[in-house]
Amino acid sequence: MSHKNKKLFGVWMDTHNAIIIGKENTEDESYIVLGTVENKGADNNSNEHAANNHEISLKQKFFKEIAMLMPNIDEIHITGTGQIQEQFTKFLADTPQYKNVMATNSTAEKMSDEQLVSFVENLFN
Repeated sequence: MSHKNKKLFGVWMDTHNAIIIGKENTEDESYIVLGTVENKGADNNSNEHAANNHEISLKQKFFKEIAMLMPNIDEIHITGTGQIQEQFTKFLADTPQYKNVMATNSTAEKMSDEQLVSFVENLFN
């Protein structure tokens, strides 16, 4: 399969926000922002165990919402702050629909939408 017909996506994420970059269809020449996902985080909880479980559930929900914006991924580059992108890569590998996705990671500070689109275009072209 040529690089041109692959479903290629880029994601910038931190623990609370994700920006998904891709093409609306494989024939399109340019990348666009396909969507954003927000993870509000857990509310204060007096029980540490319950709060931890709630945080894990919210993170899984966050990852599923991101993945829903990218059906049939062939290749993805995930960038962002901290270690959340590594956790998302593991989520994809552990999800049957995405287990064969070629995923790469990097670390990057928050970028404007235009900078992120340019970053992804340069990465895949």
